[in-house]
Amino acid sequence: MTAFVAAHAAADDADEAVAQVLAGLSSMPPGANLGFVYATDSFAAELPSLVGRLREATGIAEWVGTVGLGVTATSAGYFDRPALSVMAAALPEASFRVFSGLERGIEAFMRMHGAWIADKQPSFGVLHADPRNPKAPELVARLADEVPCYLVGGLTSSRSRHAQVAGIGPGAAEGGLSGVLFAGSLAVACGLSQGCSPIGPSRAVTESEGNVIKTIDGRQAVEVLREDLEASGQRPGQALHVALSIPGSDTGDYLVRNLLGVDPERGWIGIGDMVNRGDRVMFCRRDPKSAGEDLQRMLARLKARRNATPAAGLYFSCVARGPHLFESEATEARMIAETLGTFPLTGFFGNGEISSSRLYGYTGVLALFE
Repeated sequence: MTAFVAAHAAADDADEAVAQVLAGLSSMPPGANLGFVYATDSFAAELPSLVGRLREATGIAEWVGTVGLGVTATSAGYFDRPALSVMAAALPEASFRVFSGLERGIEAFMRMHGAWIADKQPSFGVLHADPRNPKAPELVARLADEVPCYLVGGLTSSRSRHAQVAGIGPGAAEGGLSGVLFAGSLAVACGLSQGCSPIGPSRAVTESEGNVIKTIDGRQAVEVLREDLEASGQRPGQALHVALSIPGSDTGDYLVRNLLGVDPERGWIGIGDMVNRGDRVMFCRRDPKSAGEDLQRMLARLKARRNATPAAGLYFSCVARGPHLFESEATEARMIAETLGTFPLTGFFGNGEISSSRLYGYTGVLALFE
């Protein structure tokens, strides 16, 4: 049997937040054996002790989670204030595998977990990654390729410790990737919502160096940027970004990266990722209306796939969304509940979002346990 229950709380005192969460978990399903815990970075230093209390009070030995500038919950969100969001799950024995310590290469990970992966053939995984690790994007891609499975999650966001929780130990890991893999029999539906919309067409990079785009379609990159700005009515500096088209995507998917600088004399632009000749790029903008419409489209697609209330969900949103983009810190969680129904939900606002094998930015990633 698979069952879930979630609880959340906001309180200046960590002990009070845990007490409120435990009260909300009073109807925990029998046999609960996995916990998800997300805390705002106000509680980053106390995360190990918080998880210790949760472990002792619930009897759940294995926990996964991390910290963010905000956390999400059922019809609720908490941003830039002390809060906890927790979900407990009762899953079939040996149907999941918690891991941590994935920092530089995947070889040690496969030696430790390869036999379980070969036996259970996991099809879904939840990842938490340290944004300070330059190998994080490569490790996400390698993990998705080696296992293989569909991954969701996010990069820790914190102004203090970048703490991650994984397993039964008392401490909190930092520096790499951690998370949990689920056996292939678990039914999960996933969706991704972009936070930026294109202001011009997709074009080919014809000359680049590192993260600098020199020419697009044989013209100066700045000239193309100026053309798209004029055609769209977008003002320079108004939440402007660059989108890298994903080759082979049948949904027009793209990765949004920051526009870091413009060299008007040479006509070059710098972005927050490496670019190669032949890559396709678009200029895009971030605004509440287009982001809200895209989130609603994503939710409608998920509802159409299975018109029933999910058993539970995980939602990973960008720190640039939440109250920085929408009406409030709870807007996205409320939209999820209004479209799909009320069900246990947890997650956090991260420094980047993980979907499939890629690291995104400015997106919302939703996973639904069916």
